[in-house]
Amino acid sequence: MDLALWIAAAVLAVVALLGGISKTFIPKARLDAMDGTWTTATGAGPVKALGVLELIAAVGLIVPPLVGIAPVLVPVTATCWVVLMIGAMVTHARLGQPKLVALTGFYLAVALFIAWGRFVLEPFGA
Repeated sequence: MDLALWIAAAVLAVVALLGGISKTFIPKARLDAMDGTWTTATGAGPVKALGVLELIAAVGLIVPPLVGIAPVLVPVTATCWVVLMIGAMVTHARLGQPKLVALTGFYLAVALFIAWGRFVLEPFGA
């Protein structure tokens, strides 16, 4: 189970890292042209803030147990990711994007697995 939780955390960390990099470092005008939906109705500040949160999530899913400092941050980060994905699902549903609702639902399920696994099944240090 420990290996499955590490793999899930790594996959979610890569997703968060890529999303965070794109929202933080790609100019909003270019994001609007690529994405064309939710970013066009949102200011640059909230888009960048979301990107920074995703970068923090990528770090929070992997780094704490590797350095041995506050590994409880992994399930806490996964729980925060669940909340973020609920917001993303609502946003994509309002915009009529069922494929993105499904994709964010998958990310939500992975985050739930990590949170449950690290809080209950296989906590670090147990």
